[in-house]
Amino acid sequence: MNHVRKLCRPVRHILLTVFVLSGTFLPIPVLADYEQGVNAAFNGDYETAFREFSAAAEGGLDLAQYNLGILYYMGQGVDRNPELAYHWTLAAAVQGHTAAQFNLATLLITGDGVEKQADQAIEWYSRAARAGHPYAALELAGFYDRGDEVERDRVTAHAWASFAVENEAEEAAELLASIERKLDEQELAKARRLFARWKISR
Repeated sequence: MNHVRKLCRPVRHILLTVFVLSGTFLPIPVLADYEQGVNAAFNGDYETAFREFSAAAEGGLDLAQYNLGILYYMGQGVDRNPELAYHWTLAAAVQGHTAAQFNLATLLITGDGVEKQADQAIEWYSRAARAGHPYAALELAGFYDRGDEVERDRVTAHAWASFAVENEAEEAAELLASIERKLDEQELAKARRLFARWKISR
């Protein structure tokens, strides 16, 4: 259930804030389809949102692909279809849509709509985290702290937790403090240097 909640978290934020920034170079009809889908979604008319997002997604708009993936995942305006949720989420993620990259990683780590691929999930979480997605960084910090899906590495866990704190993820400060208590001074210094290098290379 935790993964489902996070998968859906970005919907309204993305719909409200990214439209003007991302649509500049796409054909006017594609943008019109997307805008109509946004209005329909906020009015609770998911069938219309699905139709309009589908048209804009086929036209190549990453925002529409991202939101279409969520509609398929949730079964809103269309029958639930995890495989198509994966398909459209991947399409948006490849274009660099950060929230789609996070959602794609979540689908890959849970095996929902696609064969579970932990290595690929970690890669997509890492891309999203480096782009500033707070919960991608938080997931990675937890994986490396616990040794889930990756070899336990609390130095790396600390660096990812620092990213999560910097990007204001809920519960990140508590996780960072918990990891910090498990590190000696040398490891802590190494973790801080790693975080600093990552910040410079972003």
